[in-house]
Amino acid sequence: MSPSPPEQTPGPRAERDARLLAALRVTGRALWAVDGDGVFWANARAQELAGSGGGLPVVGGRRLDELAAAVVRDGVEQRTRGALGGPDADGPQVLASSWLLDLDGRPGALVVLDPHGGTLEDADLVEQVQHALLPPTLPLLPGMRLSGSYHQASRVGSAGGDWYDAVPLGGGRLALVIGDAVGSGVPAVGAMGRLRGAVRASAQRDPEPAGVVAALDAFAAGTGDVDGASVFYGLLDAATGRLSYAAAGHPAPIVVHRDGASSTLDVEPRPPLGTVPGVTATVGACVLEPGETLVLFSDGALSALTGGPAEGIRLLAEASHRAVVALEADPDTDIAGTVAEMLRGRFDRPDDVAVLVAHRRASTPGPLVLELPAVPAGLSGVRRRLGTWLATLGMAERDRVGLLVAAGEACANSVEHAYPEGEAGLLHVHADVDVDGVLTVVVRDDGRWRTPDREPGDRGRGLLIMRQMVDQVLLEETGGTTVTLSVQLRRGGDREREQPVGGAEDLAVVDRTGPLPVVRVSGALDAGNAEQMRIRLLEASRGGTTPCVLDLTDTALFNSAGVRVVFAVARIAQAEGWRLTVRTHAEGMAAHVLGISGASSLVDLV
Repeated sequence: MSPSPPEQTPGPRAERDARLLAALRVTGRALWAVDGDGVFWANARAQELAGSGGGLPVVGGRRLDELAAAVVRDGVEQRTRGALGGPDADGPQVLASSWLLDLDGRPGALVVLDPHGGTLEDADLVEQVQHALLPPTLPLLPGMRLSGSYHQASRVGSAGGDWYDAVPLGGGRLALVIGDAVGSGVPAVGAMGRLRGAVRASAQRDPEPAGVVAALDAFAAGTGDVDGASVFYGLLDAATGRLSYAAAGHPAPIVVHRDGASSTLDVEPRPPLGTVPGVTATVGACVLEPGETLVLFSDGALSALTGGPAEGIRLLAEASHRAVVALEADPDTDIAGTVAEMLRGRFDRPDDVAVLVAHRRASTPGPLVLELPAVPAGLSGVRRRLGTWLATLGMAERDRVGLLVAAGEACANSVEHAYPEGEAGLLHVHADVDVDGVLTVVVRDDGRWRTPDREPGDRGRGLLIMRQMVDQVLLEETGGTTVTLSVQLRRGGDREREQPVGGAEDLAVVDRTGPLPVVRVSGALDAGNAEQMRIRLLEASRGGTTPCVLDLTDTALFNSAGVRVVFAVARIAQAEGWRLTVRTHAEGMAAHVLGISGASSLVDLV
């Protein structure tokens, strides 16, 4: 392809334009000039990319001739980013931009391909911040499966404002929220974060939809960047399926019935938040029957699907039903992620897309009750049956494994230590989930608890392991031994975050030379290595059962990450009947931070 520009007439301006044109021919960015008949000029880099085909390339699955056509049609700048060659190609990540050109009164478009991504770094920052502000996990209740998914806009300038949340309110109630903040980029993400915080605070005070929307309306009216945001808020009783709801300028969710048919919630139209003072929210209500699925979505989901709003709703409902069918075959299915994947080929994503799915299970698993001889041969059966039961709850595999390890340690201790050699005994295991998704596994025997040795060697680490795997471990030794393991059920959100477990250096070490084990911490303690201190404290205290001392006198930096660990271990100590002693320099940072945090109510600061 060697298109040429029109002939220039002699003169100063023509010479200047010729020099400009020569510079554009050799620039590292690929440039195309497009009119109604297609490409009429391309620089050298553009011709290299086009090859023998001569057309515009594809970026992130979007044809650039379609990008240019949209500019000519709408007169609005367009951008897209992604891999050169398509969404599944191995090409470099690039940014394609197109602007309107005036070709002697005829509309045309200039298309620019930036090999370095241009504002891609900003877009990546927006995406990172957006995901950081979305919930890292969602509640997992026995009769309800929640799943959320967020996809950034393919046009960089449109990314940033869509969000979702699910707030546990106690008593089996959930606040389900989805919204869209006005604007794009980091400012829209900031507005979204403030709005999400306002929703949570309002729902905790008064969870009823009318009160929440009224509070959000007042908040938006007094906060410039939140003004004009849309939101749908629903209060769901997970046990009964009753949903009450209200919206402000937001699309109505879809209910997908067990047979695959769908309907739209009856939502009374209302202006967006903060735009019209004094407008009350009309509250609607319905019952989500067993086997039905509620699909909340941002308006970007409809604009991303071709065929208009009605067709978009139909496709969302169809994909949601297929995802629920997949869930029945595989309890680990991520419903919202599966919906997004099914629609991926139809997505243009000119705007952000957020989806929150609430599926009411057709049946709820009952408690697990096991009673078997306390012999080593029975441990594999406990593990297998408990694992199968946990899978029916929808727990993620990593969480299941952690709980199985903790329960296995409790069972193994009963088998090994509860009964004298040669004496037959029973092992009792009971597992159940309450209405708020708190899973409790109780392991009980009729024997005795083996007191941990001061020098554990390779044995006696059961409590240490249990306390690292679950939220709470309670030990009772009356009439046998009862170990109660508790964990709040959750499922990972759209992008589950990896938690830091400390750096390569030994920040914390255990000194056992004195009358009590001492955990000595040196250097800078922050969010990246506080977990190491927690592990050492549990190790020194034999899983929290025996006293130890924490020495922070050589700690140069101490912040909220360290406070969290100190409070967590102090609460374990309190439950076990002892008090954690913490050594600090009186004028040091650790003493100051712990002092203003009120740590003296739980620990002895010396």
